[in-house]
Parts: sequence; structure tokens; C-alpha cells
Amino acid sequence: MLNWILLGVSIVLIIVGYLWRQKLPDKGGKLFRVLPVMLIVAGGYLFLTRLLPIIFGPEPTATLEFSLMPERAQVFGFSISYTTIYTWIAMAVLIIGALIIRLTVFKKPKDTPGDKAPSGAQNVVELIVESVGNYTNAQAHGTGEFLCSYILTIGALLVMSAFLELFRLRPPTSDITMTFSLALMTFLLINVYGIKKKGVFGRIKSLASPTPLVFPFRIISDMAIPVSMACRLFGNMLGGMIVIDLLYMALGSNAVGIPSVLGLYFNAFHPLIQTFIFVTLTLTFINEAIE
Repeated sequence: MLNWILLGVSIVLIIVGYLWRQKLPDKGGKLFRVLPVMLIVAGGYLFLTRLLPIIFGPEPTATLEFSLMPERAQVFGFSISYTTIYTWIAMAVLIIGALIIRLTVFKKPKDTPGDKAPSGAQNVVELIVESVGNYTNAQAHGTGEFLCSYILTIGALLVMSAFLELFRLRPPTSDITMTFSLALMTFLLINVYGIKKKGVFGRIKSLASPTPLVFPFRIISDMAIPVSMACRLFGNMLGGMIVIDLLYMALGSNAVGIPSVLGLYFNAFHPLIQTFIFVTLTLTFINEAIE
């Protein structure tokens, strides 16, 4: 009964706001002109939140259940973590997208003076690659094109993994095993580039600089790099996922629009920040190893 009453109130608010907006003079204060629009929006929100329970029934009592480790699925008799499955999905999307770009945008790439101007899509792709390349060279000069390709690939995978949460899937980066795997690759690259630049003995000597007394402490600090990077990324991504789940649980049947707006931050802007931090730390540690 209450839902029907509130539904009627929402319709009245929408009508009053619309009529008020129609009778406003062309000239007037901005705040005064915004008020009827806010009334219409509030009425529309109330209308949707009351109409859905009437159509689909009352919202069941929500409880927040969370497991530190993701669930597992049986695939062809093998027990596979959902993190692995969702990572495969993210990789498949990126690979298919890359193939589509290669077969359409770069089917006939224009890069010579005699060609017509490159398409807008080609300019965007080239701008992304060039920006990542310039940033990689600025942070870790002299590392070559491979590191640029690796950074671009890792960045794309992290962002795509976060976008999976928009479809109510647990992002792979909310699994500590996933983030530790990425951090372990960074740790290996740090030592590979350090040995490539200075040699094995040069790399060991750099860990004992300026005095051999700091060698054991440098070993401990270097071993802590993958742990700290993995926990930082894991904690931030997991925290964003929990916040959205708490919001859905708190709003219940009123969760219309609000979680989607906040999801743009926690599933788009926030992952971009975490990706930038992870990439920057990777390049910083590699640069320290080759200095």
C-alpha cells in the first residue's frame, strides 16, 4: 500500500515540477530555474524506486557475503578459479579488439607523405602508443621497445579486468594471487634489466652500494617489492568492489542510478589511477636497477 501511495506522490511531483518549469519566465536566477528540474528528477527517481517493487515484488533481505579467495568452477573436469576464467575473458576481449583494429583501422595504414591523412581511429591508437612509449622512456630511459609493449599490455589488462565489475563479475585484480603474479613479473623485469645493464656481478655490486653493510637490507627491500605492489593493488581494487556491494545492500530497492554513477568512479576512474600507480612503480624500480 505504501508503494502505491509513494508512486502517486512521485507522479504529482513530476507534474508539479513540469508545470512550474513551463510557467517560469525566460529570464530569472539560475537557482530558481533549477528547482523545478530537481523536483522532476526527484519525482522520477521516486517513481522508479517504487514501481520496481510493485512489478518484481519486495527486495529480499540483503546480506554481505565475501570470500577472500574467489570461488572455483568445474570446467571439463578441472577445478578452475573464477579469477582465471575472468582473466581469460579480459584477454579474449583485448585480443579480439586488437584483431578488429588491425583488420579495419590498420588494414591500410597511412604513414607516408603521399598517402591521405590518417583516419581518426588510427590517430587515436597512435596517440595512445606514443604516449605510453614517451612515458616509459622518460621514467626508464634506454630500456627499449619491449618494456613499452609490456607496460601497454599490463595497463590494458588491468583496466579491462576492472571493467568486468560493471557486469557484476568479480574483477581478477581483487584476487591476491593475480596481483602477486603481476608484481612478480615486475620483480623479474627489475633484475633482468639490472643484469642486462650491469651484468651479474655489477647488479650484486649495486646492491652493496655504498657499503657492503647495506647488502642484506637491500636484499630484503628488493624481496619486499612484489609483496608491497601486490598488496597495494589488491587492497585498492578489493576495497572498491566492497564499497559498491555495500551500497547495493544499503539502498536495497532504492538502488536505481546511484550505484551506476558511483560505479563510474570505482570501475573506471579508480582503476585507471591504480593502473597508473602500478605502471609508474614498475618503471621506477626498473630505472633504479639500471642506474
